[in-house]
This record gives sequence, C-alpha cells and structure tokens, in this order.
Amino acid sequence: MISPIWITLIGFLAQFCFSARILFQWIRSEKEKKLSSPTIYWVFSVIGSWVMFLYGCLRNDFAIIFGQLISYYIYLWNLNLKGHWKSLNVVLKVVLVLTPVVATAYLFKDIPTFVAKYINSEANWLVVFGTVAQVIFALRLVWQWFVTLRTKESSLPLSFWLISVLGSAMIIIYALFRHDIVLILGQAFGFAVYCRNVWIGLHLSKKC
Repeated sequence: MISPIWITLIGFLAQFCFSARILFQWIRSEKEKKLSSPTIYWVFSVIGSWVMFLYGCLRNDFAIIFGQLISYYIYLWNLNLKGHWKSLNVVLKVVLVLTPVVATAYLFKDIPTFVAKYINSEANWLVVFGTVAQVIFALRLVWQWFVTLRTKESSLPLSFWLISVLGSAMIIIYALFRHDIVLILGQAFGFAVYCRNVWIGLHLSKKC
C-alpha cells in the first residue's frame, strides 16, 4: 500500500513534467515571437502523461486516466513526427505503447466496484464534470493532431491554446472539489501560460 504522501509526490512529478514542457514552449515562443512547438515539449508531455497514468490509478481517479488516455498517443505521434520515436529502445517503446492499456485494465479490474464508485456514487456529478473537463482539455490534442495532419508539420495553433484555457479552468474547478492540490497547482501555472499564448496568437493574427 503506497502512502498518500508518495502518491502526492508522484502527482507532483507528473505536473513538474507538464509545467516544464509549458515553460520551455513559452520561452521558445517569446524568443521566436510565434507559437512554437519544440521537440522537448512532446518529450516532457510523454513522460508527464505516463506518470499521470500512474497517479490516476493510485488515486482511483477515472477522470484523470480517461483524459490521459485520449491525449497520450497523440503525444507519441508528435514525438514520431519530430523524428525521435525511431531512436528509442525497443523495450521502452513497448512500455510506452502498453501503458494506457495496463492503466485501463487496472481501472476496470473490478467492474462492480468501478460501477459503485463512479456511477452509483453520490458524487457522480463530480465524476461527470471532471471527465468532461479532461475530455475538453484532451480535445486540444485531437484538434492539434487534425491541424498537423493538414499542415504536415507539428504545430500548436491559437485554437489549441483557446481550448487549453477552457479545459484548464474546468479542471481547476474539479480539483478544488476533489481537494487535489496536485491538479490545482499544476493547472494554475499552465492556465497562466495558456492565456499568455492566446495573447501571442491573437497579436500575431492581427499582424497578418
């Protein structure tokens, strides 16, 4: 049985990776005066998402696992698009690809318990809200994937950051109800940078 302190530290490690990717992307964007999509953004995204899967399992948080399930493979896809997937060790590739499958299997290992906890719970409205928040937040990656398919280049368009602001705000509200300090602190930093990127994107669109 892992202690709550260790679970919280695992969550903070995931959020550290997510915050680091945003920081690097933000610095690059400020330097280049455009919405940049550096390779390290996707590297930290994969690492952070992998650790967040673990955190979600340990917290028995369906919303977190489901949200990561949507975006995780898009992170890997962008990493491949950047040309770094082929250089990874075969064992590491297998671990990365199978992680969402294992996390989902863990979540559904006891269906009656899952139904009682997430569907028949008195707080099922919160689970629904949290899941919707994670889905909206993850949809930014689906949209990014769609845009990248059209442009043939890994990019982070203005629309990506607009969806990020909405999803992040909802996750913060969900985290406040869940008393999840990991999500609150992690999303608070991200929310500020998302707003900044929206400003950069709008500023660039006015110049065009």
